[in-house]
Amino acid sequence: MPSLSPRERLVVGVGAVVALMVAGYLVVVEPILARSRVAETTVPAREAALERRRLLVAQRPRLAEELAAVDARLEMEARRLLRGPTAPLAASELQKLVKDLLAAGNVEVRSERVLPASDQNGLQEVPIELTIMGSIRDTVNALSRLERADRLLALKDLKIRVVAVGQPRELLTTLTVAGYLLPGATTAKPEARAAATSGEN
Repeated sequence: MPSLSPRERLVVGVGAVVALMVAGYLVVVEPILARSRVAETTVPAREAALERRRLLVAQRPRLAEELAAVDARLEMEARRLLRGPTAPLAASELQKLVKDLLAAGNVEVRSERVLPASDQNGLQEVPIELTIMGSIRDTVNALSRLERADRLLALKDLKIRVVAVGQPRELLTTLTVAGYLLPGATTAKPEARAAATSGEN
């Protein structure tokens, strides 16, 4: 094998050095640069996500207070619903409640009937229809008592007419009153809850 001249050795050495440099760039430097470019593009997104999480963590006490306030309001409003737990039992409770309110208003209940229950945005609406008779003042007073009831009641329909042409002050009023029931929920009376607690102890 002929030996290489000094000039050829120089060319081969320079070529080997260049090849090593190119291989080093492709194997070492290029991956580092690629990772650096990816990091530059992902860092702002990660910083934004981190900032959002930091803001959420900072809002946690306020959100906890708001949730507690909403829970308290829901519990208070739930006390205004009919106890049930079924629509017929709720209708019976509603009849007693309405008749007591109307009796305190000095009107006479002529007839009453329970209407079919219906679903209203997650609540069960339990309506009853009553016909009452009384003077104008007593009728207004009775309707006002229904409006101020401690239970959640809705006046769905109201028809007023005079009892007789010769008695314009006596009114015959047909009204539909609805109460509301949370399906599947049972609300125990305070006495029952107290008895259950003492029994457990």
